[in-house]
Amino acid sequence: MPIRLLLVEDDDAIARGLCYALEQEGYAVRRAATQAAACAALPEGFDLLLLDITLPDGSGFEVLRRARRLDPDQPAVFLTARDDDGNTVLGLDLGADDYIAKPFRLRELQSRLRAVLRRRRAPPACLLPGGVRVDLQKAEVTRGGEPLALTALEYKLLLVFLAHPGQTLSRAQLLDALWDESGNFVNDNTLTVYIKRLRAKLNTPGAPALIATVRGLGYRLQAPEVPHASQP
Repeated sequence: MPIRLLLVEDDDAIARGLCYALEQEGYAVRRAATQAAACAALPEGFDLLLLDITLPDGSGFEVLRRARRLDPDQPAVFLTARDDDGNTVLGLDLGADDYIAKPFRLRELQSRLRAVLRRRRAPPACLLPGGVRVDLQKAEVTRGGEPLALTALEYKLLLVFLAHPGQTLSRAQLLDALWDESGNFVNDNTLTVYIKRLRAKLNTPGAPALIATVRGLGYRLQAPEVPHASQP
């Protein structure tokens, strides 16, 4: 099922380009050019809001305020030419998940949107086979209560797998997901190294590998045994 995204952008040229690019990524995009049109669309329900701040009849801030009345957990990203600290702070205080200033790189925008959706979809914590527990709120990984020291990239790679439990992910999908917000990317050789390191840290001696190689297709994380929100 496609991800439903409300794009609130009054610039027709930018809106057309974004609609095309996001639809190519699999999003179902609904565009609104004004605050009034955006607020009228909110009851339809969206997985993600992409909001410009300055609108002809108001602001993206007000759209987010109204969206949060309908759904306090509504994911939202601001996309705006205003990059001053005051607007950034206000947007984040309203509960925005991210803030991207124009001009922007399309690849960066797509990466950030995926990151927001991954964070929102994942449970607060989950238990993997072998007693490995991932606490997504604290960004901690433990086995039997003992911490596992993952690097930032190893943890990010684990989050990608957790967002697709039991699914086979190709190397291309993993490389694309690991593209960071600064435009840096992980190459194929580096991906091999990090998968090997992550496996070594997660695996329990004598137990099947948590990250399995699916020959010719990619890699698959064993599905979590128990989604956990409150395990001590």
